[in-house]
Amino acid sequence: MENGRRRLSLPFRLSDSEVRQMYAENRGNASTGRYARFWSAWFSMGLAPRRWVTLEVLGRKSGRLTRFPLGMADYEGEWSFVSMLGEECNWVQNVRAADGQVVVRHGRSHRRRLVEGPVERRAAIIRRYVQRVPGGRPHIPIDRSADLGEFEAVAAGFPVFAVRPVAARHPAERSSGLSTAAFAGVPPGG
Repeated sequence: MENGRRRLSLPFRLSDSEVRQMYAENRGNASTGRYARFWSAWFSMGLAPRRWVTLEVLGRKSGRLTRFPLGMADYEGEWSFVSMLGEECNWVQNVRAADGQVVVRHGRSHRRRLVEGPVERRAAIIRRYVQRVPGGRPHIPIDRSADLGEFEAVAAGFPVFAVRPVAARHPAERSSGLSTAAFAGVPPGG
């Protein structure tokens, strides 16, 4: 149980090596595309625990809306995204090109700004991500019970983005349930 709620249980299990094969050269294969469409729809409906969301951002090349099903790390009461595929991940490049302007969907749509955290503040969040987001474990080469120092050694390779609010356009967008103070005092992109 997670915070009094049942855990999301899958009818199938993939080994870590099978999961890594699906993301050869940090790009998803055809199977990942099918999984992504399914999980994006599921997470967008708000049917999974709140850490599981769909991130929507404009494509840096196409200009079209792209959707990515992602798990968030909660650390010290704040939510952050961690790129399990590192710097070259498509959603990371799109978020940077969009200056962090995104929509986070979980039952409702919430406009947000993602702020990239500095390397020296990433390790604890990456560790929490590996502990709570099973799909990220095969890609981050550290055991979830490892000391913080091991995560500090790889933190530069895994971008972390704090979830922050933007001015609401509509009253329905004002209540998100997502905390927003991660990386307080850090300048955007810092």
